[in-house]
Amino acid sequence: MISSPILLAAGGTGGHLFPAEALAHALDARGLAVELVTDERALRYGGAFPARALHAIPAATPRGGSLIAKAVAVARLAMGVAQAVALLRRIKPAAVIGFGGYPTVPPLLAAAYLGLPSALHEANGVMGKANRFLAGRVDRIAAGLPTLSVPPPLKGKVVVTGNPVRPNVLAAAQTPYPGFDHGVFRLLVTGGSQGARVMADIVPEALAALPEDLRPRVRVVQQTRPEDIARVEAIYSGAGANAEIAPFFTDLPARIAAAHYVIARAGASTVSELAVIGRPAMLVPLPHSLDQDQAANAAFLEQAGGAETVRQSDFTPEFLTRRLTELINAPAELALRAEAAKRVGVADAAERLADLIIDVAREGAAKRSNG
Repeated sequence: MISSPILLAAGGTGGHLFPAEALAHALDARGLAVELVTDERALRYGGAFPARALHAIPAATPRGGSLIAKAVAVARLAMGVAQAVALLRRIKPAAVIGFGGYPTVPPLLAAAYLGLPSALHEANGVMGKANRFLAGRVDRIAAGLPTLSVPPPLKGKVVVTGNPVRPNVLAAAQTPYPGFDHGVFRLLVTGGSQGARVMADIVPEALAALPEDLRPRVRVVQQTRPEDIARVEAIYSGAGANAEIAPFFTDLPARIAAAHYVIARAGASTVSELAVIGRPAMLVPLPHSLDQDQAANAAFLEQAGGAETVRQSDFTPEFLTRRLTELINAPAELALRAEAAKRVGVADAAERLADLIIDVAREGAAKRSNG
């Protein structure tokens, strides 16, 4: 029986916090206490994150900028490690698991220093810089995608668990792929937690240029940055398009389930949710990522037959008008793509990850008792 808490460490973005949240729900259902350590950005979660305590530890990214900026970042990380050592000594976690982002560095380094059991979860097809730095210091590496590659010395640590998805995603996954009632085509456009300017620039113009017989059939739901809403709404209104625009949708999984087709970036959470719910997509990976992690994520779903990947340089209004015209007239193809996406979804990833971290905690306890 594990009596000490499991400590989750995650960066302050949705891509890191969502899988941590899903694991927290799975561990809580098994009667295990969970605490979260992150940076100040994630404290906006407040009581919404299912943990008995939230801890903020200083962290910074020691790359880019001047030498002075890098020195300040390293000093801030060192301060975070010192605070994390004190925190771990106080709460005595059974295990520590990191979900990526530089806020995970201090607690995972502290765990290594104190000899505590630890693991990493890598959601993307390419390991992020913080996780690469920490990978040699942990006991296990949980892979969100089976295509994750690691250096040969680390391969023995890797266990493919899938990317945990939140309960509202699992609920949405129970919704069958929608029929095409009265020829209506339901399109969802999302650019990630912050919205994507490129979606606002391209999609409205593309829909406005659809043939007149197709345009009234489209029902579009689009996530748009606040500063772009008026411009996007004006284009849709001028085209007589049926559109719902908002900067954020709290019920995004349900909206994915209601869609016939999704246009999105290719963050790990987005790709995993599309697969678990089972919806076809056009993925436009973020082009400027140093690691090209979104391109790797998109390739996974494309190879499964559930998505098509479009480079941002090719993502033009003319291209999208032509492609949407083809898709609106091909409901059978869309249904097949939906089935293909769902086949590679891992609905029980949170349970698999919970099993893994419990094993790590028990192995650590056994080592300590034998030592």
